[in-house]
Amino acid sequence: MHVPDAASPSVFIVVTTFNRVGHLRELLASIAVLDPAPAGVVVVDNASTDGTADLLAELDLPVPLIVHRLPDNAGGAGGFAAGMARALAEGAEWLWLMDDDVVVFPDALASFAPWMPRYSCIHGRRYDSAGEPFFWQHILNEALGVHLPVRGDVFARSRVFHTNVGCFEGMLVAADVVRETGLPDARFFLNGDDLTYGWLISQRHPVAYVDAFVLRKTRAQRQVDLRVRHLNDSSNLSRFCGMRNRGHLARYLRLHGRHSAVAFGVGTFLSAAKEVLRLVAVERSLSGLSALWRGWRAARVILKDPDWQPEPPLAPLSGPSGRQGGTE
Repeated sequence: MHVPDAASPSVFIVVTTFNRVGHLRELLASIAVLDPAPAGVVVVDNASTDGTADLLAELDLPVPLIVHRLPDNAGGAGGFAAGMARALAEGAEWLWLMDDDVVVFPDALASFAPWMPRYSCIHGRRYDSAGEPFFWQHILNEALGVHLPVRGDVFARSRVFHTNVGCFEGMLVAADVVRETGLPDARFFLNGDDLTYGWLISQRHPVAYVDAFVLRKTRAQRQVDLRVRHLNDSSNLSRFCGMRNRGHLARYLRLHGRHSAVAFGVGTFLSAAKEVLRLVAVERSLSGLSALWRGWRAARVILKDPDWQPEPPLAPLSGPSGRQGGTE
């Protein structure tokens, strides 16, 4: 399998955006000065109504800009699924995925270069909007169906931390892995789609979190510091989707023989408790409880749906992972 380096014209950036034209403008300005530059940028406009279409029509980037406008808002999951499909159609061999509320550092692709021959799914580090390192070091506990924080400095002994979850705010993934895994499941809409996608990849390939800062978040969020991790504010839509999508996660775990009904039920209780804590500690409101309840009921329907099917691969599955990756 050919493994291009970061300077290869096969690296495409895939951005999903919805009604955040100011943040999108900042992101695209940062992409314009990337050195080395990507081969192209695919922006999925999730039916924005705030001037995003005008910005994309007028923008002059030094690399090809491909605008893929959806007729309806398909959420982050549907947006990335559409954008990744478009990037593959454009000949991408690597896809760098990101939300619209970040900026990239000029040397970001160069920072990824040493890792690309060893890994096919890579996450770099990022700062929050205040310039502090953003906590992203989790492992999915398969029994509970909950991603749990890993305490301490995961880079104390190695510049790479192996995980089994993904994040669409910076995942760099090889196109052959996307074809093998399939596109993200658009039914998630948002919340848990990237975590599950990373887990599916990890069943055949190592998923790497590397000690290289490549992004900074530009959208400030209310949060509380729990020492082990930060707890950010959320929305009722995200709460509903997060609880509902546990139904989809459980179905994927079942397919791989990793689902325990009792343990997963405990995980559902813990997930709901975390959201209640978020409501009380961060948002100072209990108005989101109904969204949690509706999401739980929707998950029960998914768990019992006889017609549920997983997102299919785009290519026949090959043998075990080609890149194993070590430590450094």
